[in-house]
Amino acid sequence: MTIFKVLGENGQAYHGGSGKWSLPTADGPGEWMPGIEGDLVPCVNGYHLCRESDLVNWLGPTLYEAEYRGEMVEDDDKIVVREARLLRKLDTWNERTARLFACDCAERAVHLANDKRCVEAITVARRYANGEATSEELAAARHATLAAARDSAGDSAWAAAWDSAWAAALGGAWAAAWAAAWAAARDAAGAAQNKRLIALIGKE
Repeated sequence: MTIFKVLGENGQAYHGGSGKWSLPTADGPGEWMPGIEGDLVPCVNGYHLCRESDLVNWLGPTLYEAEYRGEMVEDDDKIVVREARLLRKLDTWNERTARLFACDCAERAVHLANDKRCVEAITVARRYANGEATSEELAAARHATLAAARDSAGDSAWAAAWDSAWAAALGGAWAAAWAAAWAAARDAAGAAQNKRLIALIGKE
């Protein structure tokens, strides 16, 4: 089973918690983090890691493959362990793949909205990920989805399509990926999104 850890830049804790992780180097994995004392309690005490099926819920700036040893407690969307270390940084999670994943998520929901502005926003975001569109074009596409949302305010079924298209065109790639995944999940199965994410980072 492949285990992941999502962190901020330079190994800083990202989704809650504090402190900094020991990072892998060219010579090998990071150091084992200090052992956790006391009972392991999700969201309270322990090192929190992701299984493949959890990863789509915990996107962030950097992604590492990790391992643990000793006691482990399973939770709905994570595992909590007493000892852990980072094995390697997954450089396949980057600005381009994060943006492409956002587009993939948005495309799973865009059929709910019969509005070419949403489709165009995803197209522009995908072109931007591939270096074929400017940041100004991306911003224009994002603003167009907001206009589409205003035109059909109150239609909850179409809101997922607009939200995900808007998210795909966000300025920050990893933030776009996280937001689009959550927006598209109103209509698209999370398992399918997660499968695409795993394929993008080359861990399938």
